Amino acid sequence: MPIYITGPMLLQGVVSGLLAGGLYAMVALGLALVFGVMRVINLSHGTLLMLGAYVTYWLFALYGLNPFLSLLASFPVLFAIGVLLQRLFVHRVVNAPELSSLLLTFGLSTFLINMAMLAWTSDYRSVEFITGSFLLGPIAVSKPRLIALAFALAITGLAFLFLNKTKLGKAIRATSQQRDVAQVCGINVQRIDRITFGLGAGLAGAGGSLVSMMFSVFPEMGQIYLFKSFLVIVLGGAGNYPGAFLGGLILGVVEGLASLLLSAKLSEVIAYVLLVLVLLVRPTGLFRGRT
Repeated sequence: MPIYITGPMLLQGVVSGLLAGGLYAMVALGLALVFGVMRVINLSHGTLLMLGAYVTYWLFALYGLNPFLSLLASFPVLFAIGVLLQRLFVHRVVNAPELSSLLLTFGLSTFLINMAMLAWTSDYRSVEFITGSFLLGPIAVSKPRLIALAFALAITGLAFLFLNKTKLGKAIRATSQQRDVAQVCGINVQRIDRITFGLGAGLAGAGGSLVSMMFSVFPEMGQIYLFKSFLVIVLGGAGNYPGAFLGGLILGVVEGLASLLLSAKLSEVIAYVLLVLVLLVRPTGLFRGRT
């Protein structure tokens, strides 16, 4: 039976995709930062997102804290965890072959997931705070997704302002562009590495807080967001921070439109197809990454 897509259906797919894409972009920005500065492929990024989701869940379940206010806790907590992981482990694979960072961060991810299972079991948990949708004519806009998008855009905007307007942010960008030259100019690149990994973890944790209000929280929840973050970086170009934002929006819209034609599970396949196509046609990314 042929599928007829009307204008309102198409618009609904685009709107839903943009709501998801803004969150993808924020989470992927942390991964792009770490790779751009340290050339470390961080496979524990999704696990850090999971820890941020648990911070929000437990603050909500135990103390009734507004989940959006929990961002004030999840970001600094995950920032501190990221700095600790970088000082203890990740600094050992900076400037090493990329396979070394893959193996190390995969091991960290596996360890953290298993610790989460031991501490909190594999039960699915949820943060039921805001439900329902706004109706804008024929378009239904999910309330939690819209609010999460607003927070994601605000956090992403603050991150861009930090990178472009502050002295520390400019030092991070300089280290990303020419690490050796930055060190010669007096920048403490080891300190920049710690801060960058902490920021990446903090952005992942904030993303986990926002995700927890829309989806179930469980120890392995971060893996799908890890893959999507890599896809966003492939779309935007490795180390290209504005490209990561645009790549997130593109991925969200593609998924939203694919859901009109395919089942929910089959629409996920589109992300894999998109990854293969971009790698074949334009491996440097749609917006060309920095090297």
